[in-house]
Amino acid sequence: MTPLLRKTFTVLGSRTTVPFRVGFADGSSYQNIPGNPAFTMRFKTLGAQWNTVANGHIGLLESYFDQSIDFEGDFAAAFRMAYEGRYSHDQTLSVGIRNRWHEFRFSNRTIEQARTNARFHYGLGADFYSQWLDVPLRMYTCGYWPDGTQSVEEAQSNKIEHVCRKIRLQPGEEVVDIGTGFGGFMFQAVERYGIHGTALNVTTEQVDWLREEVGRRDLTDRIRVREADFREVDRQYDKVVSIGVLEHAGRDQIYEVVKAHADFLKPGGLGMLHFIGHLGMRPTEFYIRKHVFPGGWIPSLAETITAMEACGLEVVDIENLRRHYALTLDAWAERFDRNWETIHALDPRKFDERFRRVWRTYLYGCAEMFRSPHCDTNLYQIVFSKGNILRDNYPMSREFLYDDARDRKSVASVPRAA
Repeated sequence: MTPLLRKTFTVLGSRTTVPFRVGFADGSSYQNIPGNPAFTMRFKTLGAQWNTVANGHIGLLESYFDQSIDFEGDFAAAFRMAYEGRYSHDQTLSVGIRNRWHEFRFSNRTIEQARTNARFHYGLGADFYSQWLDVPLRMYTCGYWPDGTQSVEEAQSNKIEHVCRKIRLQPGEEVVDIGTGFGGFMFQAVERYGIHGTALNVTTEQVDWLREEVGRRDLTDRIRVREADFREVDRQYDKVVSIGVLEHAGRDQIYEVVKAHADFLKPGGLGMLHFIGHLGMRPTEFYIRKHVFPGGWIPSLAETITAMEACGLEVVDIENLRRHYALTLDAWAERFDRNWETIHALDPRKFDERFRRVWRTYLYGCAEMFRSPHCDTNLYQIVFSKGNILRDNYPMSREFLYDDARDRKSVASVPRAA
């Protein structure tokens, strides 16, 4: 078994500039480049070696979750090596079968299962997320990092402003935020633009927290919180915002979720679809689906646009913010590590060592994925309209997005509802 693994890591070592060392269960080792390794990976058991040979990088990661593999040194460098070596591109027969079985059991086709899947990840509590997301917005999506941005708080506020400008948000408009999370977009949009918002969320824990926060901020006349699935369309709005929801529609529900966006939008209205998307159609990373986002599925840009066209939505603009997500994840991972003891103390049984390892893998691994030139996963923002508005009132260039002199509304200058 050790010779097979040694051969695998020798191939990886020849493809990367990252110096690393691997210690095997029999006490032998491999190192690709002389000198100090950026990280050392140690197989503690023969079972971990068998798992890695049989299941590729999925077996390796799951052995790490189970503490039969340990890492020392720069954890991010391990993923950088894997992407440079194209190790994460492998797909063993056993993993393919497990992925298909996972889709059969945990698909988001039904609203009930979609709710259960969402709560698995997003129902971990505001106290947990507050330890590593930006405060006070708690935005759990890609930030926007133009030159000079100093923190993830600034990046997330920048992102919200970027979205508001793209959809030409105006005072008094009715806006639905699909999958609103902790309400960061709504709070800033109400404060700066004086809109009336409906925050749509399927996760009970987030809904309960958000309703309390809306009341605490005395914004019940501005923000309505609705616990519902994206498919439960109640009425049409002037603007539709969807930030990080499409990935949770599921493998076969892309048309359905896009149609819901169209059904929420008034004719002539504008919307924003912000989502992680693949270049080309391919399976979504299994460890993410199994251990982090059950039911999740990353669509391709092409199939998303095809669904939009079929639903009567016109693409106005597409921007790729892939590199911005790498910086966002860097900040999250650093804060997660720095505040781990506090997180663990919140609920030692829930937030245990296995949880820590799964989430470190998710955060550091995704950061390097978005950074790597060898990966075809991007972060798209698509501005869309319902019906053709290009001949009418949408600007002829993107200049309006970057005009710092543009007047911004504040909550003090926006008339409150009676």
